[in-house]
Amino acid sequence: MTAAPGQHRPATTTAHRVVVLVSGTGSNLAALLDAHDDVAYGARVVGVVSDRAAAGALDVARSAGIPTAVVAPRDFDDRANWDRGLAETAAIFRPDLIVSAGFMRILGAGFLARFPARVLNTHPALLPAFPGAHGVRDALEYGVKVTGCTLHVVDAGVDTGPIVAQVAIAVDDHDDEASLHERIKVAERALLVEWVGRIARGTLTVDGRHVVVA
Repeated sequence: MTAAPGQHRPATTTAHRVVVLVSGTGSNLAALLDAHDDVAYGARVVGVVSDRAAAGALDVARSAGIPTAVVAPRDFDDRANWDRGLAETAAIFRPDLIVSAGFMRILGAGFLARFPARVLNTHPALLPAFPGAHGVRDALEYGVKVTGCTLHVVDAGVDTGPIVAQVAIAVDDHDDEASLHERIKVAERALLVEWVGRIARGTLTVDGRHVVVA
């Protein structure tokens, strides 16, 4: 685990502690980091964990002075051990909430049991429609006129967890996968920032398929 000096203020003892799981460039992470400097936001990113040492999101975290860790599957004998290693690493940061932000691995039962109803994920479609790795492409191929993004609590399935919030995005006649995905990403970042803050300032309750943030 490494840390780098940055311009962001240090974590406080009162802020909701957030760990972010990343695999990619870190655009959602950057949005959360922009928000968490406001004391009124209520949430604070205290650690970033990746499955890839080359993930650009790690540089985003380090430039902000956020501790980082890499838990690569190739360093473990099997998936179950990797899942336990990931859980142990995330637990070091004592998270109140874990955000899967472009994390391209399915979280196993061991990880989810360690953090019950405390792991959130964003998905670029209006679940339960078009789950999986190609939600934008699948929506376009199906010919929908409206798609969007979903924030949900992670469960053992693939994008099957209880839904926290959604934003609808109209599909234009000239859209291709790249243009549609870009508009969804903008909405996705805003959705994530809004609801992480709301959860941090309130209480997240999951009752079966129903999620209440109050």
